[in-house]
Amino acid sequence: MDDLKAELHHSLQASRAGLLSRLESLGEYDLRRPLTPTGTNLLGLVKHLAGLEYAYLGESFDRAAPETMSWVEDGSIWDGADMWATADETSAYLVGLYQRACAHADQTIAELDLLTPGQVAHWPADRRDTTLGVLLVRMVGETAHHAGHADIVRELIDGRAGPDHDQVLDGTTWPTYVARIQAAADSFATTRHRR
Repeated sequence: MDDLKAELHHSLQASRAGLLSRLESLGEYDLRRPLTPTGTNLLGLVKHLAGLEYAYLGESFDRAAPETMSWVEDGSIWDGADMWATADETSAYLVGLYQRACAHADQTIAELDLLTPGQVAHWPADRRDTTLGVLLVRMVGETAHHAGHADIVRELIDGRAGPDHDQVLDGTTWPTYVARIQAAADSFATTRHRR
């Protein structure tokens, strides 16, 4: 079980680092502007995951967050307030919040074993009881999922792709690769218009 916990924790830490790397060298505007029809933005992903770290790997084990989050306190989290940065929330504040939430979660992971019982207060009563192992797997999945979103959003901002980008192809072969994909898609463009 210790090996499993260590592997899960390592995966979580790698996804956290990947997420934060997508924010590097961007200004406040690019960090917060929505780049998908549903409003996905980099600081919103960080803000959302900070709350999940505190909730799933803290509060679920009676380890309350040492700080408050206004969107949790006022209930606006249920209206999506954890998915975007307000004008008053700087990137330094939200990144710091995320780092503190991760450190808090890391302490929980270090001190408890995977079978330690916990409860997620906002889950339905019949599914509320859980374990550290279940929530650690969930947090690994959530973080990897949103780190993937961050990869795409960053690429939309300035073309900077994920960390393995140059291991797959180099700068001169990516355009050729993308052109092949576009050509394959284009072969269906006339079909779409005929329907």
